[in-house]
Amino acid sequence: MQWREIAYQAATVVSALTAWGLQQTSAQAALLVGNTAGNNVLIFDERTGKLGGEFIGAGSGGLTSPDDLTFGSDGDLYVSSGNNFSGAILRYDGRTGQFRGRFDQGGTLIRPYGSIFGPDGELYVSSFLTDQILRYDGKTGAFIDVFAAGNGQANGLNGPNDLVFDAAGNLYVTTQGSVAAPGDGDGDGDVEPGEIAANFPGLPSQVLRFTNNNGVLSSTLTVFADQPQPLPLSFGFVSFLGLSIAPNGDLVTTDFANGIRSYDLATGTLKSTIATSYATFNDNGQTRSSNFIGNLTFTPDNKLYTVGFDSRNNNFGAILRYDGTTGQPLPSPGNTNAVLVATNANLKRPIGIAYAPISVPEPTTTVGLLAFGAAATALSLKRDRKSSNP
Repeated sequence: MQWREIAYQAATVVSALTAWGLQQTSAQAALLVGNTAGNNVLIFDERTGKLGGEFIGAGSGGLTSPDDLTFGSDGDLYVSSGNNFSGAILRYDGRTGQFRGRFDQGGTLIRPYGSIFGPDGELYVSSFLTDQILRYDGKTGAFIDVFAAGNGQANGLNGPNDLVFDAAGNLYVTTQGSVAAPGDGDGDGDVEPGEIAANFPGLPSQVLRFTNNNGVLSSTLTVFADQPQPLPLSFGFVSFLGLSIAPNGDLVTTDFANGIRSYDLATGTLKSTIATSYATFNDNGQTRSSNFIGNLTFTPDNKLYTVGFDSRNNNFGAILRYDGTTGQPLPSPGNTNAVLVATNANLKRPIGIAYAPISVPEPTTTVGLLAFGAAATALSLKRDRKSSNP
């Protein structure tokens, strides 16, 4: 057999192996997690929990405390950014994580905790520390108006967190129950100019609804779900945070103080509860949770994912996975209690999480195959040139 034929066959085989490797060494989807304390966004294989690295680098585009991750219809990723003085919605390429610019243009955002594109195409953003929901042009980011605002009274927009629209165009928002007020949010003992902090006057944490009437979204709110009793092992309070519409049509919300609750979208009736206390400690003979819970997301195969962090372990985080229908924990091999990714230092007080239909590359195997394929192809061309020369 001539060198040319051998090299050609080798290159063909390796090329096939390379193509196979590209398919086999990449997850077909991923989880993106916002590291509040790391100012970055990480990417994980949603099947195995394997870390794929930084999807958005620390501080990229000025990223600060990325608590909310929202994909637009354009495929770009819109990420909340801000602290007790400021806020912004930053735009990134949804496949590469490359910074594309600040999206919001105008209005006053301070610590945005939630954002969602509405049926009207506009972007709705909850400004946690001004007790407002702001509306922006979904194409240009131009400020439209303050859609809704709180008044510091019970059953109002007090500390708005996450946002979601249902199929009928109704808007839901979780509230923490706090009221925006000048305060010492940075912990240095001094109230600095422009600083806003959350005041807790004992108002309830609730899920509110803004009703869509014949295509027009009313700015008048109603209470969809009132504050429930704290869950066992929890921190003894309730703080609604994340929101999502489950594949079965239920409204599902996370509780920062531990827990996931599902509500009937038509009646507001509580249907099921998941206790998310995956890290516990003994407090004078009583078992208590030491972990808080962030946002949640569903995958097309009806798995529910959420993130948490352990307050007794440097606020390092973990990723939890459940069956979206039954609530059954789905830990990864070697883990228990719904833990997909065990507590580790890569996750720094994670809050935001989103499902992304993008792959998680396995660079070592893939690059090795590509290099081998390239070498074999080069060898084939070299031998071909030699055999054709006198």
